[in-house]
Amino acid sequence: MSGPAPWPRAVLTQVRMEGRLTARRGENLLAMIGVPVAVLLFLGTFGSARGAIGMALPGTLAIAILASGLVNLGIATAYERGYGVLKRLGGSPLGADGLVAAKLVMVIAIALAQVAGLLVVAWLVLGWRPDADVSAVGVLVATVVGAAAFAGLGLAIAGTVRPEAALVLANVLFLLALGLSGTLVPFADLPAPVATVVRLLPVGALADMFAAALGDGSSVVPPLAILAAWAVAANLVAARTFRWD
Repeated sequence: MSGPAPWPRAVLTQVRMEGRLTARRGENLLAMIGVPVAVLLFLGTFGSARGAIGMALPGTLAIAILASGLVNLGIATAYERGYGVLKRLGGSPLGADGLVAAKLVMVIAIALAQVAGLLVVAWLVLGWRPDADVSAVGVLVATVVGAAAFAGLGLAIAGTVRPEAALVLANVLFLLALGLSGTLVPFADLPAPVATVVRLLPVGALADMFAAALGDGSSVVPPLAILAAWAVAANLVAARTFRWD
């Protein structure tokens, strides 16, 4: 009798399964892909006189990653827990740590695809061109750290509330993020105290980090520190509070 598959192979197998399941969730695909693209196209088309594409792009990227990490992962995992799927997987050779690792890898992979796709749409459809000092490494780091932060928040929600509550909460947070990411209302147009608070939130910090990485002249370090703190805190909370059944 052969033994269980090595842990890395088990994780990769679960990553593929997570990918297939994600592709079947049409409503989540709409939130992850359709809404960010629609927002970007709308603002880029009707606000070009104000250079809206350059202002809206960082926030739109942040919203897309929130949709894949918090909305998609949070809702899907909450229902898997409610249906008893997680309890069975947690006791398999994959283990709880392997399951979490697979979900995190899947969220990061989706986030990378989202960012690449939105940048291509901005380039080919809206005529956006990055500044000379754009940092590809900065965009990559923002994507990975942002995905980790929102994945932690999604798991924290999925592991503590009922699936129906997770569905409502995740969608409410997504709608709030549309207004707090600098996409619809630029941070510069907000009252100073409100803008300061928004920039301390994960979606605001991620939007600021994308803006810095895309060459707006600001430093990438402060928003990176804020976002990394959110990523660590969210995943620690998720690890301490997550219930598998």
